[in-house]
Amino acid sequence: MKKPSPTRKRQHWAYAVGLAAGALSLSALVLPANDAWHRRGPMNTGHDQIQCPDCHQQAAGSYRQQIQANVRYLFGRREHPADFGKMAVANETCLDCHERPNDRHPVYRFLEPRFKKVRATLRPHLCVSCHQEHQGRRVVLGDSGYCVNCHKNTRLRNDPLDTPHARLIADKRWATCLGCHDFHGNHPIKTATRVAEAIRPEAIRAYFEGGPSPYGKDVRYPARKEKTHDE
Repeated sequence: MKKPSPTRKRQHWAYAVGLAAGALSLSALVLPANDAWHRRGPMNTGHDQIQCPDCHQQAAGSYRQQIQANVRYLFGRREHPADFGKMAVANETCLDCHERPNDRHPVYRFLEPRFKKVRATLRPHLCVSCHQEHQGRRVVLGDSGYCVNCHKNTRLRNDPLDTPHARLIADKRWATCLGCHDFHGNHPIKTATRVAEAIRPEAIRAYFEGGPSPYGKDVRYPARKEKTHDE
């Protein structure tokens, strides 16, 4: 039997080393401790200790079944596409840590028929519409990008504010809303009665970007899995 040449031996060793290096690299990537290596982007403020499996659960069925289901969807034989690999992050995933009985804007409220148009554009019934992960921010919408959609016809019979809400709405001063109102109502703050005493829009904008909370560190319902002081 003819012995392999020195060149062939080196090729075999190179293949073996390459396969071993590839296997080790793949193993390192899938280790939970190395989740950060393949994340789409930086975690949002307060989510630094969350691991990928905490939010991304395995989709139902095998890969073959998931592919078959999506092929059926493409040919109109299935109403909805199937998740492939991992399930899409749903409201339930977020509410597992952030459910609050006193939420001023719970997601289910936006399922009412009167919010049909808003659902089609702003999608406020989905947590990830405002709190999209892997952006390194708390809120991905601007500080005046949503109040106008539901409150442009707001009228108060006994308005406690020194500048009436009707005047603020007429002047389109939507950036002032969160200066008095914590959107989810989770911070125990006293509502301002003077516009000049409201939290400045730039402070709220910095909070959205990941900065300290202008509403204070105290919260009524802390996140269940994360021990943060200004979620």
